[in-house]
This record gives sequence, C-alpha cells and structure tokens, in this order.
Amino acid sequence: MLRTIIEKEARDLLTSTKFVASFLACTALILLAFYVGATNYKISRAQHAASQAENMRQMEGLTSWLELRNHRIFLPPQPLEALVTGISNDIGRTAEVRSRGEIIPEDSRFNEDPIFAVFRFLDLNFVFTIVLSLFAILLGYDAISGEKERGTLKLSFSNAVPRSTYLLGKFFGSFITLSTALLIALSLGCLMLPILGVNLSGDEWSRLALIILTGLLYFGAFLTLSIFVSSRTVNTSSSFLALLVIWLGATLISPRAATLLAGRAVDVPSVDEIAAQKATFGRQLWKEFRDGMKEFSSPSDVSDTDIQLVMQRFNEFMDSLTNIRDSKMDVFTERLNEERKNKQRKQQALAFNLARISPAASLSLANSALAGTSLELQNRFYDEGTVYRKGFNAFLKEKTGINVGGRMIIMTTDDDEDENEKPKVIDATELPKFNFQTASITESLETAVVDMGILALFNLLFFAGALFSFTRYDVR
Repeated sequence: MLRTIIEKEARDLLTSTKFVASFLACTALILLAFYVGATNYKISRAQHAASQAENMRQMEGLTSWLELRNHRIFLPPQPLEALVTGISNDIGRTAEVRSRGEIIPEDSRFNEDPIFAVFRFLDLNFVFTIVLSLFAILLGYDAISGEKERGTLKLSFSNAVPRSTYLLGKFFGSFITLSTALLIALSLGCLMLPILGVNLSGDEWSRLALIILTGLLYFGAFLTLSIFVSSRTVNTSSSFLALLVIWLGATLISPRAATLLAGRAVDVPSVDEIAAQKATFGRQLWKEFRDGMKEFSSPSDVSDTDIQLVMQRFNEFMDSLTNIRDSKMDVFTERLNEERKNKQRKQQALAFNLARISPAASLSLANSALAGTSLELQNRFYDEGTVYRKGFNAFLKEKTGINVGGRMIIMTTDDDEDENEKPKVIDATELPKFNFQTASITESLETAVVDMGILALFNLLFFAGALFSFTRYDVR
C-alpha cells in the first residue's frame, strides 16, 4: 500500500506543469551558482597570486633585511568559498606583518568591489535558502487540502488506507522525486567545476557532499512544513498564504531579528573604543620608555673612544627597554582583545541560538562551517598571522642579529670595503612562507552537526504535527 501511494505521488508530480517549471528554474539557478562561483574563485586565485608577486617585487633591490618594509601575508581563496561564500568576502584578506604590534587583517573583497556588497553573490547557499524552500512550498502546499478540493482524498480513503501510511506515502513520494531532480541538477554543477578549472580535493568533495546533504535536510523541513500546514487548512489558497507568511518570517525576518536582539542584549565594545584604549596606554608606555632612556650611561668598562662598542651597549639597553614596553603592550592588548572576543562569542551564541528557530539559519550556519567560511575563518586568519609574525621576527633576528623594530642606532664602517664592490641584494625567497591551515573536516563537522541535527529535528517535528493533524482531518 505504501509503495502504491509513493508511486502515485511521484507520477502526479512528474506530470505536473508546476514541477517541470520549478525544476527547470531551480536547475538553471544551481548551474548559474556553480558557474559564477567557479569564475569568482579563478578571479580570486589570480588576484591572490598577483598580490604575492607584488609583495615580492617590493623587496627587489634591498641590500639589508633591516630595510624590509610592508611585508604582507594573504588569506588564500578556498575552492568551496565559490559555492558557500559565508563571510569570506566581508573580512580582511591581507595583513601587514610588522616586527612589533598586532596583525590587523584588511582589504576585504567588498572593500575592493563595493558593488558586490550591494547585490551580493549568487551562491549555493542562497539557492538552497530561498529557492529550495519556495520549491518545497510550491509543490507541497496542496498535498492534503488540494487532494480534498479535487475530491481524490475522499476517494483514496474509500479503501482501508491507514492515515499514517497515506501521509508517509505523500512525504516519501514527494521527497524522493524532488530530491532526485535536485541531485541531477547538483551533479551537473559538480561536473562543471573541473571543466571550469576548479579542482577539489577528496576532503573538499566530502565537504560538498555534506553541504548538499544539509540542503536536502533543509528542503525536507520545508516540505514537511508544507504538508503540515496543508493538513491544517481546508483549501489550497489558505495553505499557500499561510506558508508564504511563514517563509518570509523564517528566511528573511527571523535571522535578522535574532541578530538585532542579540546586539541589544550584549554590548560589545567597538573597534574604535578598543583602539582608543590601546592608544592611551601606548602613550603612557612611551612616556615610561622615554624616561627610561635617561638612565643610560656609558659603561665604565668601555673606553669613550670605542664608539662602536658604546653603540652596541646602547642598542642592547634600548632593546631591553623596547622588550619591556612591548611585553606590557602585548599583555594589555591581549587582555582587551580577549575581553572583546568573549563578549562577541556571547553575542554570537545568543544570536545563533535565537536564529535557530528558523531552518534557514541552521542551514546557513551548517553550510558555512562545512565550507570553512564561518566566523571561525576570521579568527583563524588572525591567530595564524600572529603565529607567523613570531616566526618572521625569529627569522629577522637570525639575519640581523637584533630584534628589528626597536629604537636603536646602527653604525657601519667602510674601511675594509671595496669601493667598487656592490652590496649584496637580499634573497626574499628565504622569508618564511605563510601557509594558512583551514579547519579539518572533523572540526568543521563537529560544528555543523548541531545545525544538521536541528534540521533533522524540524523534519520530525513537522511530520509529527502533520500526522497529528491529519488523524483529525475531515477527508469528506
């Protein structure tokens, strides 16, 4: 009996005009999302390579590592950013590496091309969030009420058909048929990627499979919601209107309202406020540094005529003062940043938890985590940039013998130098490479599994609600 109902539902869908029109529109948008994503990824990859080349070009002709300025590191584009952009276009993708001070990411994609911030990119997450939900509503709003209007519901129950079996058949028939159609479109999109020059690793294909699975869970949630609402209404117009209102609230209003409420509930100091506190403390440290300089006196064991040795002792003294100042500044900065991060985490957790009443929010959070474009991307770039700066400083100290960036005096003599001998140019390729490490698939899945579980729970709850309502539904 269940198989018969599934086959009937699949047959009815496949022969309906609305299914064909919806399938063609959805396929076109999915393929367009893959094409646009692949194109943008290739552009981003070319821009990344050009930025690295320009960074190396600026070092040409330098004859001393002490002359090194404006060394930058770059966040490399990831292939899955092409399909789920997340926050990857909003955050800074380059950072200047100074010997001392913080790593401050800057130059976001939207900063370079503001027009894209107005219209945003068409990505797979957008297609899932907006199009798939509408697709599910359009094909499921008349699942029960439509059958009643056409008189086929009463006819079906003229036989001894359990209502739970009938509802299961309606759901599985619709879900299998529609999911198969979507998987065909998505498979075509996946085939486009290598053709367009986007080669995914095995890990990235696994992530993409999980993203698609999450999209199907989201689609199932709206399909069961449509069946539930249809089982609560007596005509299709009421069902469609109710679902449209719910769709607006779930996809457009709820996530944004959750962010606004969390912003009002948890006060996070602005970047400007933090910068002002750092600047105030920095001026205080500079005063202490300047006062400390007065304590230097020529060493008693060094002759005043030995200028080179006096300068060496002075540089050592200045270096010790600078290290003390930087140590205090680092501790103060770390404390301020940690306090702000803790408040941000609290605000984000509140916003996400409130937003999760909407399947759309759970979809976005899960997909961005799986694609590596969640808020963690910004934190990871900052943390790895900070680690890189330590290695960069160790490299410069090895090359120069001093901690570059402090206040010191450097004296050179040319007594033994050949006037015709040109100074040797530094080899910039010796610089340590910045290798950005994305989160492992295990780490990403641990983050995403919560929202994937919530989407699965939505499927169960909406189906349970539909079953409860349908057992009391007047099929006449």
